[in-house]
Amino acid sequence: MPLSSQGQPYPPQQSYQQPQYGQQAPTGQQPSYGQQASYGQQSPQYGQQPSYGQQPYGQQQPQYGQQPPSYGQQAPAYGQQAPTGQQPSYGQQSPQYGQQAFGQQEQYGQAGWQQQGPEGFGPAEPAKKSRKGWIIAIASALAVVLLGGGAVWAVGAIGGGGTQPHEVLPASSIAYVRLDLDPAANQKVALFQIARKFTVTKDTFKGDDPRQALFDLTQDSGFSKVDFAKDVDPWLGSRIGLAIVPSGGKEPDYAVAVQVKDEAQAKAGITKLMGKEKFGLAFRDDYALVTSSQSLADKYAAETTSLADNAEFNDDVNALGEQGVLSYWAHLGKVGELAVTDKSSEEAKALEQVKNARFAGALRFDSSYAELAGIVSGAEGMIDGDLEPSKLSTLPASTAGALSYSGLDQIITKKWAEIEQSVAASPAGAQFKQFIDQAKQTYGLQLPDDLATILGKNLTLAVDAQGLDSDKIKGGLRITTDPAKAQAVYDKIQKAMTSSGQPAPQLAKVAGDGTFTVATTDEYAKALGGEGTLGESETFKTAIPDGDDATFALFVDLDKVEKYYLQSMEGDDKANAQVLKAVGMSGKQTATEATFSLRVLFN
Repeated sequence: MPLSSQGQPYPPQQSYQQPQYGQQAPTGQQPSYGQQASYGQQSPQYGQQPSYGQQPYGQQQPQYGQQPPSYGQQAPAYGQQAPTGQQPSYGQQSPQYGQQAFGQQEQYGQAGWQQQGPEGFGPAEPAKKSRKGWIIAIASALAVVLLGGGAVWAVGAIGGGGTQPHEVLPASSIAYVRLDLDPAANQKVALFQIARKFTVTKDTFKGDDPRQALFDLTQDSGFSKVDFAKDVDPWLGSRIGLAIVPSGGKEPDYAVAVQVKDEAQAKAGITKLMGKEKFGLAFRDDYALVTSSQSLADKYAAETTSLADNAEFNDDVNALGEQGVLSYWAHLGKVGELAVTDKSSEEAKALEQVKNARFAGALRFDSSYAELAGIVSGAEGMIDGDLEPSKLSTLPASTAGALSYSGLDQIITKKWAEIEQSVAASPAGAQFKQFIDQAKQTYGLQLPDDLATILGKNLTLAVDAQGLDSDKIKGGLRITTDPAKAQAVYDKIQKAMTSSGQPAPQLAKVAGDGTFTVATTDEYAKALGGEGTLGESETFKTAIPDGDDATFALFVDLDKVEKYYLQSMEGDDKANAQVLKAVGMSGKQTATEATFSLRVLFN
């Protein structure tokens, strides 16, 4: 199913091939929202323009250590000025640090490193702390930067030309992760400006090189004897990729592709970083391939094909669109076969359903938010027919938070027998049977039909910002269902509770055209069942870019509720929490595909 409709959080690119770096868009033109901008064109920012001055991707970037030029002026490239239309000398995208492959033998089942690193380069002086591998340390730093501190850099301008990690990693790879640290100059400014909003990262992000900042965060991980300027910067490029590769046995192999600028210096630098760890090292197209053994590294370097020749991989990343700073891909069926060896009948059935499924995702940024986006393709029988859209945009403008999900009626009706069987076999089986018997006998419910009616084609729970500090919270449910049937089920429950002496919930009810709404007050029931204007809010439109089409969505306007949790916080925790503006998660599901977007907005 094509995912190119405007407003979706995964704008498809025209091709996964990188556009010519250094070309500038014609004056006055911008790429459309659903396309990936060529380098040299101004980037679409997923629903809004960044607040910073725009610099075309093709303009040269400032030398590390220099202040960025005023927007609209050309800056010298890294170390030299690149000729017009050519890629600057530092125009390589970054290594993908977010992986824990190095040194984690137990994870991948390696019996041990078969061979020391390249000859002629002795191990570095042992560090006081145990080295788990330099990728692990950098992954930890990345987690602090992206998750703990919220540091972001805008996506649109990220990515120079040159070879990508997937172009040198094995064609047989079943999982792949890539990290890129080569943003354009104005995006680098955005990264450091936003990083400085958070106490956990503001002191580290003092220069203008993301690689330096991430490396500095690893000093407590055993790199105190490694000097970035001397041992790393001369050879380290800007991209890294990790691939998981079937070995023919129970445990897979792996390969890490690190972009390098000088092979000789890379050999020395990687050997010093690895210390006493054993590894294999070979080179292919300006990348160092680091594996568990030298024979494996030599094998991967000599291959004439790569993951770039995998048609499914190309289809998935093209459908995903902008690859962002961090991207990942996996063939779920093949990964599942490796992960689950002794399969039960239920596990085998589940694996059969996803045997052709693949998952692609990206972590990408705008000047005002961070987004984790993804797409699942190739699954079978996820739903029947088209699901009802959530239409969160029609909620009241004063909504503080909402959760919406479509297709619960299908799940209950289609999977009821499996649900009963599964729960009955669990430790809570007896309680579940008692609950079902009581629902049928006491309340007169017909299961699963009445339950499917109440859950409806779409179920939306909303809470209003007004009244949160009072005894009467404004909240309610809006259900897309047959209102007459829903009213009948509600009456059954209310009558049974009253007759047994239990207090029946005092809720306001509104029956609409194909909807049934219950709320804590009459006023809010009418507002929730009507046509609200939440969709006109810039905060909502940014957090939920596909509010009218999504089949599942979650939205929380943190600015409207922060006063209730900030009062119990203090110091750095309070300062960091105040930076957060809103959270939105949304997506769409069909019979064979599912998409999702998780966005965190910043003040």
